[in-house]
Amino acid sequence: MDGIAIVGLDCAFPGAPDAEAYWDLLMRGGESVGEVPSQRWVADELPDAVPESARAGISRGGFVAGADAFDNDFFALSPREAAAMDPQQRLLLQCAWRAVEDSGQAPGALAGTDTGVFIGVMGGEWGRLRMGDPSRVTPQLGAGSAAGMTANRISYHLNLTGPSLAVDTACSSSLVAVHLAANALLAGECDTALAGGVNLVLTPALGLMYSQLGLGSPDGRCKPFSADADGIGRSDGLGLVVLRRLEDAVADGQRIYAVIKGSAVNQDGRSNGVTAPNRWSQQKVLEAAYRRAGVTADRITFVEAHGTGTALGDAIECAALGGVHAVPREKTCAVGSVKGNIGHTEGAAGIAGLIKVALALHHRIVPASRHAGRENAQLRLAERGLRLLKSPMRLPSGEILAGVSSIGMGGTNAHMVLAGPPRTPRRAARPAGETEPVGVFTVTGDTPDALRRNLADQAEAFARRPRGGAASLGFSSNRVKTGLPYRFAVAARDTTELAERLRQAAAHGIDASTPAHRSWTRPVVAFVYTGQGGAYPAMTAGLYRDSAAYRHFLGEADAALTRHTGRSTRELILRGDDADYDPSDAQAALFAVGYALTRTLGELGVQPAAVLGHSLGEYAAAVAAGALDLPQAAELVAARARLMRNLPAGGGMLAVGAGPEALAGLLAAEPTLALAAVNSPADTVISGPLDALDRAAARLAGHALRTRRLDVTRAFHSPLMTPVATGLRALADGLRPAAPRLPMASTRYGRLLHDEPLDAAYWAGQTTEPVLFGAALTALSTEVAPTHLVEIGPRPTLLPLARRAGLAPGTEHLHPVPGPEADGRALAELVATLYRAGLDPVWEGLYPAEYRTVERLRPYVFSGENRYWIRREDRATAPAPVERPAGQAAPTRAPQPAAVTETADPVLAAVIGAVVTVGLYQPDRIVPATRFYEDLGFDSVMIMQLKDVVQEALPHLGEVSIRQLLPALRTVGSLADLLRDLALARVS
Repeated sequence: MDGIAIVGLDCAFPGAPDAEAYWDLLMRGGESVGEVPSQRWVADELPDAVPESARAGISRGGFVAGADAFDNDFFALSPREAAAMDPQQRLLLQCAWRAVEDSGQAPGALAGTDTGVFIGVMGGEWGRLRMGDPSRVTPQLGAGSAAGMTANRISYHLNLTGPSLAVDTACSSSLVAVHLAANALLAGECDTALAGGVNLVLTPALGLMYSQLGLGSPDGRCKPFSADADGIGRSDGLGLVVLRRLEDAVADGQRIYAVIKGSAVNQDGRSNGVTAPNRWSQQKVLEAAYRRAGVTADRITFVEAHGTGTALGDAIECAALGGVHAVPREKTCAVGSVKGNIGHTEGAAGIAGLIKVALALHHRIVPASRHAGRENAQLRLAERGLRLLKSPMRLPSGEILAGVSSIGMGGTNAHMVLAGPPRTPRRAARPAGETEPVGVFTVTGDTPDALRRNLADQAEAFARRPRGGAASLGFSSNRVKTGLPYRFAVAARDTTELAERLRQAAAHGIDASTPAHRSWTRPVVAFVYTGQGGAYPAMTAGLYRDSAAYRHFLGEADAALTRHTGRSTRELILRGDDADYDPSDAQAALFAVGYALTRTLGELGVQPAAVLGHSLGEYAAAVAAGALDLPQAAELVAARARLMRNLPAGGGMLAVGAGPEALAGLLAAEPTLALAAVNSPADTVISGPLDALDRAAARLAGHALRTRRLDVTRAFHSPLMTPVATGLRALADGLRPAAPRLPMASTRYGRLLHDEPLDAAYWAGQTTEPVLFGAALTALSTEVAPTHLVEIGPRPTLLPLARRAGLAPGTEHLHPVPGPEADGRALAELVATLYRAGLDPVWEGLYPAEYRTVERLRPYVFSGENRYWIRREDRATAPAPVERPAGQAAPTRAPQPAAVTETADPVLAAVIGAVVTVGLYQPDRIVPATRFYEDLGFDSVMIMQLKDVVQEALPHLGEVSIRQLLPALRTVGSLADLLRDLALARVS
């Protein structure tokens, strides 16, 4: 399987802030050229030397909205460094994050991998604007103005360790960057690559040069291949694609927009001039690309040409295309250029064309060519086997091939051949009446506001969709939207429900004080296993229908039990009536349910930190703890049920709303009754013959004590169970249990097990002795400190009891099967709750295999609150004074607010003031707990600057070495502590 798959993309072009808007602009044939924003330059203030003929053209163009907005806090960049960075670097950082998300994975998943970054960038207008005054040069400005840093920033902030380079071949830069990335993938230098380009029009200089060369458009608009074509109109733009080898992308189930079949790059060599195009070189690069792709020109359905709209450039490019495509074929090759819609994005021109072609192949329709209505007859398109599209062209079924050209002003030409994505089988429609599975949709943000912003954006996107299933959307979000500290998750069955629940969450007002949305640690989960009395007909049938994992593990338990019972426990569990439902059968059924639920949760990544079993529940708990294996436990449970079935009828149990002390007199008066369970200080169960229980109930009612007869037919945990205990002891005599791998709270002993084996003696004694649930749960809570209690059984019985009694305070109670009506939703809600609390589930286990597909989601919405741009009054030289490089004078100290200068701790005040000065942070953001690296993004340069400012603010300290500072650079408070200690040591 040959080729390079485009598995993700993101972009921003004039009038199109993202790929969805870009495609909409192309399909409606829109144009996004307008007046230059005053933030860039003011046309009326151009020097007098600029001729009038050039003024109109350089006063218009295509400009990306919000080019000054940057969510620097997201990338842990200080305001000072953000202000110094070329906005091309800033925009690419956000674009890279969104493109990786679009590839179906969380960007954090690529950290530490050999992923490569290849960026096409042309010119360095920011550097010329900011670095003009040597006295104002700083390390931040130097790094922020370097073209190579456009790629290196992405690699650094996403922690990508593969090749990282910037490419400047003028207008073909970004397509050349994609060509290099594809070759790096084929050579094995990296397994994933981000490739593309960026261009921001910051000054009128290049537009003036175009005008002097006779290439500038008088109205700032490109009109490729049109009779009205009169030159270039400059534009902003940026775009990135995520590339993988095709076989890897298919193996990982990634969505594929298009496949790069081959590409070529060459140079004009010596032509009529270094900026003059060369027809024969352009023709050769086409032939080379087709040869490497293994295709012939007659198979190319359409070509996205360079198409700048200059008379000479269009003529030479069409001649080169015609030299290759004027061959016998059923339909002439369609040709177009996106520059007619958005202008010439220069260093980003190739990626603009590539993304257009990838989207066209993905949607199987090619947008019409703007300005096709007045085709330039001198180009002789028809005789050259070419045609402009006056309306969108639907692509037929089967393989479709397309080309993309990009031509550099200095003569570097690139051409790339793309094919549509490989066919993937469609998911079969669910049978009528069968419900869609439930999915868990996850959203994360770096701050509470960011989480709320992205919840609202996703809700709006789903509200616009037709109603459909939510499972595959949930799976996609689990892969993509799970990498940031503030978390939200919700279970939903369809998009309508999902949109409403996301909207409600966004409106709720999530903030940092809501612990469910940021967890600094993983949840500590304890499993408590239901005992006798929890069974009912068709228990867990809904979960069995919805969860493949539960079906599998219930089948495992059934097979283990059937060897000893001779009948299917699974069929007994799922049967909807209670005919032939012997109470002793409930024991095997409850064990099977407990085992299957435990294993199902384990498949989802929900592992217990400790376990506790109530009565019969101890068998499944012992398996979960690793003390018994499934065959051992199944044999014991089956034997226990068989022995109890042979007991004579006539026993029962009575729950009493009182502690054991209150029942001492009663038990002395009724010696056939026994204390069966102490569930809490005010919840006790007694067991014995029915007539004795009747007398006890009457006596307790006279003392105004609440009683309730349990739905059982045996006097469990009483001397009447002695025959069962004897039989179990004999059967289990050769049992060799293992030591529990997990803390296990024994309800026989009312504490955590130490070295006691779960041998024959244990299980025999456990049958006749009382269940000390309250004491066991208290011990578990004290020694393990769980954050969540999950009851494992067919319905909640232990959790309500624990809640009423105030046992395990501070824990959240969860149940995967909260009652007879429960289905897969309850399990999904449980996983969602634990995810919000900090668990990283194994999401695949939640979804049927056919729903584990990646669908496109709305990309991350960054904050636009912070704005960074050069001030107009500073444009002639450089911006206002900022920091000094290490070794020079320290940054000018910023005025400190009263809250800092008036603090009772002058050392802490000095540290806060120094941090504010070095990073230009808002003072109210800096508190003692603020972390230098994680929260403020400090690096080695900023540490040097911080040292200088601190020494200036605290001269009595003298010289402080970097070696002394480094261990204390955990938080602002820890640094203040160090400096305070140094000051005291030097005084003494």
